[in-house]
Amino acid sequence: MTHTPTPPPSPGKPDLPTHSDHQLPATDFSTLSGAGRCTLVGAGPGDPELLTLKALKAIQAATLLLVDDLVSDAIVALATPGARVVHVGKRGGCQSTPQAFIEKLAIMAVQEGETVVRLKGGDPFVFGRGGEELEHLQAAGIRVDVVNGITAGLAAATSLGVPLTHREHAHGVVFITGHAKPGDTGTDWRALAATAHSARLTLVIYMGVSGARRIQDELLSGLPAHTPVAVIQNASLPTQRQAVCTLGELQRTLEREDLASPSVIVVGDVLQGLLALQQPLSQQSLRA
Repeated sequence: MTHTPTPPPSPGKPDLPTHSDHQLPATDFSTLSGAGRCTLVGAGPGDPELLTLKALKAIQAATLLLVDDLVSDAIVALATPGARVVHVGKRGGCQSTPQAFIEKLAIMAVQEGETVVRLKGGDPFVFGRGGEELEHLQAAGIRVDVVNGITAGLAAATSLGVPLTHREHAHGVVFITGHAKPGDTGTDWRALAATAHSARLTLVIYMGVSGARRIQDELLSGLPAHTPVAVIQNASLPTQRQAVCTLGELQRTLEREDLASPSVIVVGDVLQGLLALQQPLSQQSLRA
């Protein structure tokens, strides 16, 4: 596959570090004697400057990269020119590469001596099926390393200048999927709403846009309608868009702002200040 050359750095932004720029940890990602190896690498939310140094080193050492749909082109371009790049997209509502095929491809490549990087958006172990892939690779007798990445929920909140926990507003955070696998009843949103309200938790919902109406209706059983909500699409990328509203206005806001996947929905009082900044003074007076 033709490899896209690394684009020039954006004005005003520093170059990403290379091997010559830093003394990186001594982890050896080169091919083991007589066998390949596989590393599950978290590519983060999309901005290449949010990669860890360990992730960058693994990407640059790979001879084969199996790349998820949500990994940005700028990150894929960090691979060496001789590396083969295979896109194995998996996105809700779209034609996806079967999970079994991805696992089989990784196993075959390692057995042929390749240095394989399974490049996954966000963190491999946060809604990335990294656990499933780890189990299948290990069952085939393959050593697997895992490199964490910044998960989209954290990057989304930070992009708005909002913490996920706060001593006055949130004692904890729940990362949860809004998309259940076929045959699974999915999350009990009513129970979660009651727990979030009593325990003062921030909810970070991945893959929740398509089911937002149901999520909104059921969360309203335990959370006030004025609970602040933020929806962040394409977090950390130049194409990022976001909207802040109340829980009672979630579905209407998604439709009005035409927000779609991939988006993260953040629910909780950590957003109070941000919501107050955008509400007209008349609405704030009514609330008071």
